[in-house]
Amino acid sequence: MGELWRCTSISKIKWLDFFLMSENIQFYTEGEIIHPFPQLIKNYIQWLLLVLNKENKSIINLTYIFCSDEYLIDLNQKHLGHDYYTDIITFPYQQGDLIESDMFISVDRVKENAIEFCVPYETELRRVMVHGLLHLMGYGDKTEEEILIMRRKEDAYIDLWSEK
Repeated sequence: MGELWRCTSISKIKWLDFFLMSENIQFYTEGEIIHPFPQLIKNYIQWLLLVLNKENKSIINLTYIFCSDEYLIDLNQKHLGHDYYTDIITFPYQQGDLIESDMFISVDRVKENAIEFCVPYETELRRVMVHGLLHLMGYGDKTEEEILIMRRKEDAYIDLWSEK
């Protein structure tokens, strides 16, 4: 996987599920986390590839790690110096037209977001997954204008799920 594994204690990770598919898109779980879509892996890969294609991007390697709030806040503190919960942290090794990254997603945070925003868990998970991918493609979310663009892109790509 990339540089992250050189600076993260791999002994803390218990890989219960490992899924490797074509196109260098991988899904892992941490600790006791149950994989959120074991029967839909091919669908998620097709969807992510469609998003990449629509943005004229390619990947070297794209890894999603589904983890707990506690695991993600530990990474947030150690690697980014942030002491708060978040739904996703990306560790980009290459960005722009050719993407390589590890993305850690807190399934706990996704569940809470889904409840807060009154959307299905699966929809919120897709939003978080594509949000991280859009960041790797160069989209930001610091200004009101960037947030508006990010939300429109997220919505458009979530809508692609049913079209793939």
